Amino acid sequence: MIKKISYLLILLIIISCKENRNEKEIKLEVNNLVNNWHKDVANYNFDAYFNAMTDDAIFIGTDASENWNKKAFKKFTKLHFDKRKTWNFKPLERNIYISENGKIVWFDELLDTWMRVCRGSGVLVKQNNAWKIKHYVLSTTIPNDSMKKIVKIKALNDSVFMRKFN
Repeated sequence: MIKKISYLLILLIIISCKENRNEKEIKLEVNNLVNNWHKDVANYNFDAYFNAMTDDAIFIGTDASENWNKKAFKKFTKLHFDKRKTWNFKPLERNIYISENGKIVWFDELLDTWMRVCRGSGVLVKQNNAWKIKHYVLSTTIPNDSMKKIVKIKALNDSVFMRKFN
């Protein structure tokens, strides 16, 4: 009986170590993918940037009107890539979370950008043995003490934008 319990404990330890290794490997792959994705746009590498995304990917930008599918986002950004006037987001911090089955990953990150500190968040899925970005949201960070000032600044644009929904 003691031998069976010992074997069971050893098996559980091996499985636990394998799961930790898989989690570390996934996080490393995701970090590399997202870091390279940010570098690709900064280096005007249009094809690599968009190849990191699923065909049905969504990119949501900081403006309320910026909710693009991949095709529309490619069209919007093509001119920026061609003129070599893209953006350069540098990660300051990133948290990565993995689904229980290991097939979906989501993350949040703080970024150093031309807009100062921004927050990005995304969802990745595994396709053909490679991680791909399926959904990405970029938002600016606003200190709570400054929110009333910002609301006043954006009031006119927001009221015009919201007419589409009334």
